[in-house]
Amino acid sequence: MSQQLPAPWTESRPLPPYKAVLAVDAKDFTGLPAVLHAPVSQMIPELVDQALVKAGLTDVQHDKRFPASTGDGIVFGFDPTHLPFVIWPFLNVLDEVLAQYNALSVGPRIRLRASVHVGPLPDEGRPSDGNGTPRNDTHRLLDSRPVKAVLASSSEQTTHLAAILSDRVYEDAVLGGYAGLHPDRCIEVPATVEGKPFAQRAWLFIPSPSASLFRAGVLDSDPPRESDETTGSSASSGEQVGRSYHGNTQEVREGMAVMGDVGGGVSYQGGATHNNATNQHWGGGDNVSGTKNTGASGDQR
Repeated sequence: MSQQLPAPWTESRPLPPYKAVLAVDAKDFTGLPAVLHAPVSQMIPELVDQALVKAGLTDVQHDKRFPASTGDGIVFGFDPTHLPFVIWPFLNVLDEVLAQYNALSVGPRIRLRASVHVGPLPDEGRPSDGNGTPRNDTHRLLDSRPVKAVLASSSEQTTHLAAILSDRVYEDAVLGGYAGLHPDRCIEVPATVEGKPFAQRAWLFIPSPSASLFRAGVLDSDPPRESDETTGSSASSGEQVGRSYHGNTQEVREGMAVMGDVGGGVSYQGGATHNNATNQHWGGGDNVSGTKNTGASGDQR
């Protein structure tokens, strides 16, 4: 006899335990020759485990919850008490492990996207463990346009990992001061997935940004211009492309812009744009945090 499905909103029931979730996948995996799919698929979890050990997270390595291979990556849950350490130093160590591997490998480079989320997920030793909205959202974040744009626009010689944190992870672990990663190294982005009904605020962290993120636009050597703060930041699609800067505030109506210290990261969205202080909210195109201002070529996937 099949088990009766629960009816939502009819009665209260225990909330599943909170689990943190890490997902990674490789850039351009499907573009590799078929003979390389299996070796690269096997290499990804090995590199992740190597980084976990180097980051001192052997407990996470040995106690992965509901682990699964996605072919071009892996996903697993872990005790959320380790969440600050997965954010830092693990993500930074994973970037270093990938850099070392790519420098020595005679095969294709492995460049990864990573997403980190947390939420209530069943974990009772059943085949269905780990299924729920938090896990679905982890995969949506991984496939979102901003994090894909980072690897598409950056140098394969320098930028090996682009990570995206859910807003919940950022608020609890980063802003809460529990992680060793300063909030100024994270860039706020609207995470959207083409063809999917998904849109959430998220935060990019790029351990090793590359100079090509600047070269993706036209370098503006003119001094920053004072913006008219009485002008709204939104723009319709028919308006002329333009950029205005005021101190550390940035408006991007279309294309790619670079501003501040490049260590901040990269972000993408379509729509209105503005930047306040060290965090960025932005509009059409890809946006990179840096000390120079550039603008140009729209979304690159």
